[in-house]
Amino acid sequence: MDGRGLLTGLAIAAMFGITAAAQAAEPARYASVGDTTRAPIGWIEFCADSPVECKGGRSQPRDIVLSQTAWQDLVKVNRWVNDNVKPLTDMEHWGVIEKWSLPTDGYGDCEDYVLEKRKMLIDAGWPREALLITVVRDKKNEGHAVLTVKTDKGEYILDNQNEDVVAWTETGYRFVKRQSQEDPNTWVALGDGRPAMATASARSR
Repeated sequence: MDGRGLLTGLAIAAMFGITAAAQAAEPARYASVGDTTRAPIGWIEFCADSPVECKGGRSQPRDIVLSQTAWQDLVKVNRWVNDNVKPLTDMEHWGVIEKWSLPTDGYGDCEDYVLEKRKMLIDAGWPREALLITVVRDKKNEGHAVLTVKTDKGEYILDNQNEDVVAWTETGYRFVKRQSQEDPNTWVALGDGRPAMATASARSR
């Protein structure tokens, strides 16, 4: 599996800026961020195996200016990864209940799709601070991972269960926790205080 051809074709014309005023003015567009919380199961082990993907250190929050070109790029990345990664549970793949990994062999479960989308966008020049791995409870109340993209027009979700990029409020999910914009290794609660859990098993789309 190789996304370099797609990356070459991405026009990445988004501008990056600080949009705290917009967030304050239109709270419905943005999830409510709470206190720091524990990282999801599998993140720490992933970072130990792939430290370059987890480079920490505090940075300034940045949101994407959601131009038409930026939107098209999000749609392309979401669909390309969904089409090129085949769903496989961690137990089937690795013989363990939960393991986060980049799907370099073409197989993975929800968090692996997220890691690949995040990596592709960062490699194409998007700011890490706007690309936040997020843990939710899906419509079956099961743990699931998606990628939140923070923009000046709200927060949008890249999801292996949906070919379309949609606003977070349109997913039907309960949002539990996600990476902080300031530090990828700090996780913040999103208004659902239920216990931490494995993100999910892979399932057919």
